[in-house]
Amino acid sequence: MNTTNFWSSIGVRLPIIQAPMVGVSTPVLAAEASNAGALGSIGLGASTPDQARALIKQTRELTDQPFNVNMFCHRPARFSHTQNDAWLAYTAKWFSEFDAAPPQEIREIYKSFLSDRGMLEVLLAERPAVVSFHFGTPDAAWVAELREAGIVTLGCATTLKEAQMLQKTGVDAIVAQGYEAGGHRGVFDDAPNQDHELGLFPLTRMLTTHVGLPVIAAGGIMDGVGINAALALGAIGVQMGTAFILCPESSATPEHRAALVSARAHETRVTSYVSGRPARGLANRLYLENTEQQIPVPAEYPLAYDVAKALHAAAVLKGCHDFAAQWAGQGAPLARALPAAELIKTLVEEMRSASTSTTFL
Repeated sequence: MNTTNFWSSIGVRLPIIQAPMVGVSTPVLAAEASNAGALGSIGLGASTPDQARALIKQTRELTDQPFNVNMFCHRPARFSHTQNDAWLAYTAKWFSEFDAAPPQEIREIYKSFLSDRGMLEVLLAERPAVVSFHFGTPDAAWVAELREAGIVTLGCATTLKEAQMLQKTGVDAIVAQGYEAGGHRGVFDDAPNQDHELGLFPLTRMLTTHVGLPVIAAGGIMDGVGINAALALGAIGVQMGTAFILCPESSATPEHRAALVSARAHETRVTSYVSGRPARGLANRLYLENTEQQIPVPAEYPLAYDVAKALHAAAVLKGCHDFAAQWAGQGAPLARALPAAELIKTLVEEMRSASTSTTFL
């Protein structure tokens, strides 16, 4: 598949993907984005096969346009008891603050698509227009099965090496995720110091000049001017997540929405202590990277996330939201509280206005 026919091949009018944000994107948000001419998305990384089937059907009831579903391709947890027990012991002080105890067992709350043939069967049966992958890439044979079913596949890359691995697997296009992006980093290797932290500009140019696949830019893009900049770098389109959080169709909490329009939106940071994998959001009490004390390595992903969710639940019962995972990218201060369709219309108008007003010396 080449860059000139990518969007037309899946029946999408605009070069915009509403990002598949687990916990924020909903069938209503995805449908509204797709109905407005973009590619709406739902995140299925936290879903069982039965839940995924239901979410796909809910979205399909709201739109007859193409939409994307996203899979987590992380390495399944190895259950390092030493590492996990040390993290539980460290977080116990916060649980006690809210008269609670840490979980006696921590669970692998998100099953990796890499070992979930049942999820693949759901995708082959339901046939969403697009399936995208985060944290890695599935077996090439599975990608081939999706292609044979007429499904277009996208893979997220944070480096040229990851993009080349995705290309070998047979995906149709690459989502270039810059370090500016909100939510979980798509790094394949989540070990400490393995993230190259490439910004969107250099990453996009590396991929558009060295990978023979269409590239979709993601990270810090919030308006039509940003979309045009990504297209000028050689991307065929953009993926935008934080820009859609304030849409009324998203499932963002009132606290998340309030934080996004506060001064906190100017201070997004990346942490591994919330989920066990690096992710960018509005800093809370679990963002420990800048502290001077000795801190154990967090439990593995997604085991650490199970702990963080339990801690947040205990805190909320006491009226405290200091441990909420409020993912957001560096462009957070530019977020607008518009309905999804109106936001997309505004983005297109901004693209047109910016392109006609540009002058050159």
